[in-house]
Amino acid sequence: MIKTNKILLLFTAGGLIYGGIEIIHRGFTHISMFIVGGICFLLIGTLGYSKRNIPVTVRMIISAVMITVLELLSGLIVNVWLNLNVWDYSNEPFNFMGQICLHASAIWVFLSFVGVYADSFARKRMFGEKITAMRILP
Repeated sequence: MIKTNKILLLFTAGGLIYGGIEIIHRGFTHISMFIVGGICFLLIGTLGYSKRNIPVTVRMIISAVMITVLELLSGLIVNVWLNLNVWDYSNEPFNFMGQICLHASAIWVFLSFVGVYADSFARKRMFGEKITAMRILP
């Protein structure tokens, strides 16, 4: 039960952060982005608690790739399959099917820094977990 509560709290925190970023950037968000944000935050957190101490810079890059893949999958479901047209990157250079683009992926690298530290902070404050060492370089 405690592990389920932890997952739900971290998922909710990630969804709120992700949605908040969208609201700041675009002025609105969609419930699908809350779900994607929650999943992304949980995945970012797992990188910090693997057996290897992955440097923060590497975690940021891996996180950006995971976020981009989840954005693509959710875009294909929400925008293409369900035709909800929540976002469209068709006018951006280096886009793929209008669902992801290089520019947004690059931004996710830097925003992942916030996710890495927010996860560590939340785990320490809410659950009393030990924060993993945060090496910047390999």
